[in-house]
Amino acid sequence: MKLNLIRPIAFFDLETTGVNVGSDRIVEIAILKINPDGTKVSRTHRVNPERPIPPQSTAIHGITDEDVKNEPTFAQLADKLFIFLHDCDFGGYNSNKFDIPLLVEEFHRAGLNLNIRERKLVDVQNIFHKMEQRTLAAAYQFYCHKELINAHSALADIEATYEVFEAQLEKYHTALKNDVDFLHDFTKRFDNVDLAGRIIYNQKKEAVLNFGKHKEKPVLKVFETEPSYYSWMMNGDFTLDTKEVMTELWNQFQANKKQAKA
Repeated sequence: MKLNLIRPIAFFDLETTGVNVGSDRIVEIAILKINPDGTKVSRTHRVNPERPIPPQSTAIHGITDEDVKNEPTFAQLADKLFIFLHDCDFGGYNSNKFDIPLLVEEFHRAGLNLNIRERKLVDVQNIFHKMEQRTLAAAYQFYCHKELINAHSALADIEATYEVFEAQLEKYHTALKNDVDFLHDFTKRFDNVDLAGRIIYNQKKEAVLNFGKHKEKPVLKVFETEPSYYSWMMNGDFTLDTKEVMTELWNQFQANKKQAKA
């Protein structure tokens, strides 16, 4: 089943120094851009993370400090990647939870605002988990009847992800629609306010915390009972995007207080 596209969608995969969205860095990025006419463009970049790559991360993706010491930093690549992605929706495998927030964070550090809230996000892993609940290698075997060679090579992973995605559209054609708007909604696990999912909307469309001692409590209510919580989050190891959302909610809280006093 051919994907019905209004604008390009960029499937991408990151290899990184670790799994902390707020503090780890990209060491490789591979992008497969599918245009509405069906043509595809791919690009892969090794990235100097400007810090040592932990051995446990190298053990997963095979990229060493020596491999990236002469590669450009993300800041040096940011402008051309931003242009390449500017008109795209996004897809990937576990991308909503990890790859997209980390990519946005890297662009933030480079002084560029990749406004994900204007894009549609298709997470192939979430389709898979809802339908079958397996890993990428198992998904590739199950849907495409192939063995995944060079797993944890960013380009091999993202090409396999796109093949799995195409096979999912074919297999579940009665349950899935081949347009990005539907798939964006279908692959969401939560109705996130921030990209990392630290803050989500509840059924009343209130912004509530999704972690810690105040989990499931409305953020504005937490500010009423514990105003220092805002400062704690702003000084904590949270992504810049999460902190921006918290600041918007804090400003809303302060405005509500002033209105109540008026």
